[in-house]
Amino acid sequence: MDEFRVWFSTGLLHILDLNGYDHILYVVVLTVLFSIRQWKQLLVLTSAFTIGHCLTLAISTLNIIQIKQNIVEFLIPMTILVTCLVNLMERLLPNFRNAEGVKNYYLNYSLAMLFGLVHGLGFSYLLKSMLGKEASVVFPLLWFNLGLEFGQFIIVVMMLLFSVFLARFTKIQKHTEVIWVSLAAAGIAFALLVQRI
Repeated sequence: MDEFRVWFSTGLLHILDLNGYDHILYVVVLTVLFSIRQWKQLLVLTSAFTIGHCLTLAISTLNIIQIKQNIVEFLIPMTILVTCLVNLMERLLPNFRNAEGVKNYYLNYSLAMLFGLVHGLGFSYLLKSMLGKEASVVFPLLWFNLGLEFGQFIIVVMMLLFSVFLARFTKIQKHTEVIWVSLAAAGIAFALLVQRI
């Protein structure tokens, strides 16, 4: 039980650590498009991200693939920047959102899974450094990942509650919220990109 607690809390604190705010920022820009009534669509979207990062977290931790950390650290803010641009296009270009009357969520889901692969590689560096010479990595990997997922759930819920607060107690509409959150996140992501070149 103590081992579970250690690895679970490590995963949880890693994604919620403000020093690693790039992961938080990505989940925020992923979530901002949705209202609390659209929780099913949001669940599918975050599941796509989860599938992506679980996959590369596992295969990187098990040393099946290895990519230099500086490349991954550069790609993470790129995922934020691209997601912000997609959010802005969804809000500012009506034809982008609707293709023959059908909402274009497939792009968001595909990008979420693809970008999950990148974030999984980012998560794996901490886990590998902590595992050291552990005989078995399966349970630490599972428990660390459960901690990450719980942390991601906390971020999603906080973002949804923030949107509910804005809708009920301010005059800021969802359209405006998406634009401003995406612009702010894009600015931070661009600064991170420049810093990591």
